[in-house]
Amino acid sequence: MTIHDLEPKLVWKYFYELTQVPRPSKKEGKVIAYLLDFAKSHNIEVKKDDAGNILMTKPATKGKENLPTVILQGHVDMVAEKNNDTVFDFDNDPIQTYVDGDWLKAKGTTLGADNGVGVAAALAILASDDIEHGKLECLFTVDEETGLTGAYALGKDFLTGDILINLDTEEEGELYIGCAGGKGTTAAFCYTEDETPMNQYWFRLEVKGLNGGHSGSEIHKGLGNANKILNRFLWTLSRKMEIYVSEITGGNLHNAIAREASAVVGIPIADKEEVISLLNIFTAQIKDELKVVDPNVVIDMETTDEPVNVIDKETTNNLINALCACPHGVMAMSHEIPGLVEASTNLASVKMKEDNRIVVGTSQRSSTDSLKNYVADMVNAAFTLGGAKVEHSAGYPGWKPNPNSQILKVAKESFKRLFGKEPEIKAIHAGLECGLFLEKYPHLDMVSCGPTITDAHSPAEQVNIPSVGKWWALLLDILKNIPEKKS
Repeated sequence: MTIHDLEPKLVWKYFYELTQVPRPSKKEGKVIAYLLDFAKSHNIEVKKDDAGNILMTKPATKGKENLPTVILQGHVDMVAEKNNDTVFDFDNDPIQTYVDGDWLKAKGTTLGADNGVGVAAALAILASDDIEHGKLECLFTVDEETGLTGAYALGKDFLTGDILINLDTEEEGELYIGCAGGKGTTAAFCYTEDETPMNQYWFRLEVKGLNGGHSGSEIHKGLGNANKILNRFLWTLSRKMEIYVSEITGGNLHNAIAREASAVVGIPIADKEEVISLLNIFTAQIKDELKVVDPNVVIDMETTDEPVNVIDKETTNNLINALCACPHGVMAMSHEIPGLVEASTNLASVKMKEDNRIVVGTSQRSSTDSLKNYVADMVNAAFTLGGAKVEHSAGYPGWKPNPNSQILKVAKESFKRLFGKEPEIKAIHAGLECGLFLEKYPHLDMVSCGPTITDAHSPAEQVNIPSVGKWWALLLDILKNIPEKKS
């Protein structure tokens, strides 16, 4: 079985087409062209703003002319992550999908179901002539994953709709009415290159095999963070012997939990056996700590060539201390919504730059602005004490839940009618574009729903095939049963 055999066929048809169009964040030119061609071939009214956001408008079907205009919204970009042993060019290569039981997956890369399935569903509705609905505006935004710049740039006169259904959540059977806001904190260490000391044993320390995942919706799982694990061992070594570091790298995207990290380390030759012993003990401890959530974690140590230069000693110590002090994970739980993470932070990436800087990327989330800012300040303090230059991004707002939402009422009734039970009503500890939409269009009544997607933002990303059919049926029933405008 392949993606072409799946139901509902029209949704999977357009999702397959999207997998053939490279669309990493900030490089959406090809998918924008694809969307414009789609609109032209289906005689659909379309417009594009300067940021690249696309809006397609479709008139109401017969008998539904008096319904309020509904906006269906999804983002066209995808997270570009792959396994180290996978040869793949996200700028040019199509995603290779395969069916594994009830799941659709990709070969060694992210799948792009986040948010490609949502976009595909909107396209399927636009292309159909047998679906009942009022006037539709389908909004396709760019660059959601690395800054929400499309939503930021959206003009206040771009949309005319009254209701917005966001198609970017990842658990079928759940309706979302709120999300966290976010903020980025970046720390830069400036270092000098010192001469490589004599009589050192040099090795590459590598952490890999972790699941990674979404730094918002999966932060509560306690998944291993490769940056924290790598640095934890470096910190232990630095307390027992003199160490030198010539390379350090880990993680990638601000909204993904780091799966892999590595460093090139030098220690006195006489301490080699002690390091091997310490690493064996440390590896056993990490495997025990993560045996439920990350059972495949691997920590490798391999002899490597002597480097030309090393990071100066002061910066090395400051970096190791700051990374150790930097918080990662859940910082607070909601007092209002049971089980909802209220605030968190992600130690996302450590990168060496050509201008002799080591840049550490982190991201903070909370549905409460004061807590979001406080956690960002905690991260700032850890790196400031380490002598780094710290900067914060402007951030983005959260979406405050409205339990009295009329579109939520419609969605709940549709779900119960179709499936004979109540849906779960939730807020999500992840950044949706809804908060930014609400700032620009305060009148919007919003709800978010989607199929079941797991391990988003990692090469293990997969979408549950049966859930897509159930979610598709729910979406069509909602559109059909939205009440007419009040006169």
